[in-house]
Amino acid sequence: RQMLADWHNTIEFDWEKERESVAAVAALGTDGRLLRDSSGAVVHVSLTEKLLVLLLAKLTNLVPGGGIWMNTQRPEWNDANNALVGKGLSVVTVAYLRRFVAFWQARLAEGDAEALMVNSAVADLLGDVHTILATNRPHLQTGFSDQARRVIMDQLGMAATAYRTGVYRDGIPATQVELERQALGEFLELAQTYIEHTLRANRRPDGLAHSYNILCLHDEGVAVEHLYLMLEGQVALLSSGLLSSEESLALLQTLRQSDLYRADQHSYMLYPNRRLPGFLEKNRAPAAQVADSRLVTALTAANDRRLLICDQAGVYHFNGDFRNAGDVARVLDELAQEPAYASDALAERAVMLELFEAMFDHRAFTGRSGTFFAYEGLGSIYWHMVSKLLLAAQECYQKAVAEGADESVTSALASAYYDIRQGLGFNKKPAEYGAFPTDPYSHTPMGSGARQPGMTGQVKEEILTRLGELGVSVQGGSLCFAPTLLRSDEFLETSGTFVYIDITQIKRTLVLPPKSLAFTICQVPVIYSRGGQ
Repeated sequence: RQMLADWHNTIEFDWEKERESVAAVAALGTDGRLLRDSSGAVVHVSLTEKLLVLLLAKLTNLVPGGGIWMNTQRPEWNDANNALVGKGLSVVTVAYLRRFVAFWQARLAEGDAEALMVNSAVADLLGDVHTILATNRPHLQTGFSDQARRVIMDQLGMAATAYRTGVYRDGIPATQVELERQALGEFLELAQTYIEHTLRANRRPDGLAHSYNILCLHDEGVAVEHLYLMLEGQVALLSSGLLSSEESLALLQTLRQSDLYRADQHSYMLYPNRRLPGFLEKNRAPAAQVADSRLVTALTAANDRRLLICDQAGVYHFNGDFRNAGDVARVLDELAQEPAYASDALAERAVMLELFEAMFDHRAFTGRSGTFFAYEGLGSIYWHMVSKLLLAAQECYQKAVAEGADESVTSALASAYYDIRQGLGFNKKPAEYGAFPTDPYSHTPMGSGARQPGMTGQVKEEILTRLGELGVSVQGGSLCFAPTLLRSDEFLETSGTFVYIDITQIKRTLVLPPKSLAFTICQVPVIYSRGGQ
């Protein structure tokens, strides 16, 4: 409840713990930053416990139908949306949480241990969250009302608060308890039901997905307000594994026709470009909007400019020194102490705060993403996110092949994949890309070429997608090759040579025949040759 009261200030830095940590590092090295027991030994826990803490930290901040409440965490990828911290809900995090849980479920099914060891405090939190999710499960069928959403949000929040309070006060308990594998599996299944419900609830009418939402508290409960379209949510949903092959294809095709697509670069912006209001268009309240306000009338008559200022055109403007609603509230508190304004300031406090929020819409402010025109700003293509889209599209294709989807679907998914790939820099001429096409750049603003040279996570994604194009995977400890996505025009038309460095660091040359290609895995050459078809 303290977090809800002031959701922009939810972390207290413990300076004494910091000093202790610095001293421990000086004495022990980097192990000094690790959690230690009363004897000074580093605390070791099971992988199950580590994964549970990660999962429970997210689930205790789940707002069903809305996303993960970002009261302390940043957005999943885009730090240009950092201003959402406090009042934001991340659908993107929910999408990656689904993938996390699905992977864990698969590994759990493969294991043979019937019981897993976890700390008693973590086990207690797991039990509390399991009970809360089970109790509120009927709402998954009917949908969560604002009231029901607030109830489960408070229940999950109190469970997390109890866990944190105990750990902060007493430290991690020494007690380890057994967690039955079946019980863990049942919990993961239940959690996944909530996760998938939230993802389904955040499909837009056009078939695309919401990325981030706004948490709206009111007397009756908790409402969810959607933000504008973002590429990040589409990538996360495609990557989550929730969609069928047909649904994935439909999303990719809709994305291609959406406002996120930038034809001049044959690629996708982080958000649709839009016009921002100019400086003189902001902070304007026509006289008619405040005509019924006794407080504004009294302040204007007294030429008191602490709250609102009336210009020569009769338009009112909030004091230019105000940064947020807190500043407005402080002035209203001052006025409430003055006999001339006290009764009106108290009576109109909520109205003035609502007017201020309606005028500036601070709760929907995302950060740089809503005000900049480069980097991760408006009209900008951020190439790392495009490469994440490329990887997600490839994974959808691979899933379709593995599940034996109709050939028309797999073929269309392959086409969608290569359409995304065609927009990447190495396929372009320098004049189109705005730089040397083989050099890595972070982004391309609207109306210009690539900017900010340097490697981003795009490099990682494109290594993965290239391996996927070549059909290379590791399954059951074996290296497998299934180049179904590889295009025929990548094979040599005439004979050629392939130069590589072998495992003994010796330079080698192979002669390649027509209709072949070569690459290496761990410095071992692999040659593909096309057959007659």
